[in-house]
Amino acid sequence: MRVTIADVAREAGVSKTTVSRVINTKGEVDRATAARVREVIAQLGYVPSSGAVGLARGSSRTVGMLVPSLTWPWMGELLQGVVDTVEAADYGLLLFTCNRGAESVQRFTSQVSARAFDGLVVVEPENTLGHLTELHRDGLPIVLIDDRGHHPEFPSVVTTNHEGGASAARHLHAAGRTRPLVLTGPQHFGCVRDRLNGFRSVLPTDLVVEGDFTERGGRLAVEELLARDVTFDSVFAHNDISAAGVLRALRAAGRRVPDDIAVVGFDDIPMAEHTEPPLTTVRQPTRRMGETAARMLLSHLGGTPVPDGPAVLPTELVVRHSAP
Repeated sequence: MRVTIADVAREAGVSKTTVSRVINTKGEVDRATAARVREVIAQLGYVPSSGAVGLARGSSRTVGMLVPSLTWPWMGELLQGVVDTVEAADYGLLLFTCNRGAESVQRFTSQVSARAFDGLVVVEPENTLGHLTELHRDGLPIVLIDDRGHHPEFPSVVTTNHEGGASAARHLHAAGRTRPLVLTGPQHFGCVRDRLNGFRSVLPTDLVVEGDFTERGGRLAVEELLARDVTFDSVFAHNDISAAGVLRALRAAGRRVPDDIAVVGFDDIPMAEHTEPPLTTVRQPTRRMGETAARMLLSHLGGTPVPDGPAVLPTELVVRHSAP
């Protein structure tokens, strides 16, 4: 017999309205009551969705995807790769972001409790790893698209960040650049450490500035160094957005790119072709990463064991006018 909202309310000792508010994260419900309702939902297997019949058979034929934000420049390509793969397999997709912090996590958790999806593709939002680990250990299939660090407990898709950094360094070194500036992202990200270590393995440098992956951050970092008369003949920025800020600051200071200072970015987002000058960059196979993660998850849901190690996709140096 199908579990109803009335069953949940009776078991939790609350009204049906309170259960509805917890499910939809609307209205004021105190934490203890909300936690009790979610626990009952999980125990009874209540499914507050139009797909209840399919869920009762043990599968929603829906995949979840959890990301920090849709505003990240490469997120659209990544998401398209997931969508194409999921829809081709006749699955639906539920997309969750963490734009609202704890409120977003609570809404996501209510959907997990309701068994609204069969498995999850994740680009790890800040401060969610512990929660995701607990869900994974409790049996939720999860595939991580991993740019923050190395998490061997999860099946994952990664790109060759170390080699990408090394390829940028080889290109600059071959062009005779000997005093590079490396503008990183936040160094608690695993991809940032890998890109920096890869670059330094080819072209050692002590001129490293930690940035924040924003255009403003790239611009301000270069403006400050130029104001201090710090000498550099090239810049390796850890993403294309911050590289655009670098180009803007150099142009404002009257420095010629690439004659005076060469600039290399990372990602190859569509904007990279349209900067002035067009940006040399290290291309991440972003759409393929989404496709690969979705395939791994769907294969696992179909009974295929996940690989022991991460799926590793190669980066590629794309040469344009900013560093010919």
